[in-house]
Amino acid sequence: MSEHVTVEVADGVCRIRLQRADKKNAIDRAMYGALAAALHEADGDETVGCILFAGVPGAFSAGNDIADFAGFADAERPMAELVDFLETLAAVAKPMVAAVDGLAIGIGTTLLLHCDLVYATPRSIFRTPFSDLGLVPEAASSLLGPLAMGHQRAFALLVMGETWDADTALSAGLIYAVGESAEGDAQTAARRIAAKPRQAVRIGRALLRTAPDAVRERIAEEADHFRDRLRSPEAQAAFAAFLKRG
Repeated sequence: MSEHVTVEVADGVCRIRLQRADKKNAIDRAMYGALAAALHEADGDETVGCILFAGVPGAFSAGNDIADFAGFADAERPMAELVDFLETLAAVAKPMVAAVDGLAIGIGTTLLLHCDLVYATPRSIFRTPFSDLGLVPEAASSLLGPLAMGHQRAFALLVMGETWDADTALSAGLIYAVGESAEGDAQTAARRIAAKPRQAVRIGRALLRTAPDAVRERIAEEADHFRDRLRSPEAQAAFAAFLKRG
C-alpha cells in the first residue's frame, strides 16, 4: 500500500484520494498498487454504490512520477503495477465519478475516460505529453478518446499533447461540468448515484460502456508499445532532459 492514497467510505461512496501534494500527486509504483487494491475492494464492497476519485487542491495528478517511471524499463516485470491498475480500472462494475482541481496530466487525464461523470474547477488543466516523452497513449485512451471526443480532438489531446483548459475539456466531452467546488459537486452526484437501486444502475452503466473485452485488449496493445517505447533512445533522452530540468 501507499501513504499517498487514502480511502474513505461514507454514504455509500468510496472516495479514493491521491494525496502526495509535494509532488503534485505524481503517481509512483506503490501508488498504482494502492489504487488497484482500493478499486478492487470498493467494487466488491456491498455498502459502496459509487466510487469517487479526488486529488488535492491544485493537483488531481501530475501524471507518472518520471524518476520512478524511468526505472520501469529495467524492472523484472516492466510496468506491472501500472498495468494491474489499468486492468482493474477497466473491470470495475460500479459507477465512477471524478473531481479535478488543477493539474490533470497524463494518467490524470486518461483515467477520466473510465469515469461516468467528471467535475472540474475553472483552473483545471488537462494534458497528455506522451509524444513529447517518446511514448504512446495508455489506459485504452486510444480507443476511448476518439469514441468520447471524435478523432481530431482525441488526436490533438493524445498525440499532439495540446494543453486544454476546463472549458475546452467540457466542450470536447472529456468532463461533465465546471464549477468552483468540483469535489462538492462530485460528492453530491456520487451520493445520488449510490442512493439509487444498485443493480439497475450497474446494468444501465454496463449497457452504456464500451465493450470491456475491447478495452482490455486495447490496454494490452498499448502496454506492449509503451514497454518498447520506454527502452527507446527517444524516451530515455526525454526522461533525462525532464529529470535534469527538475
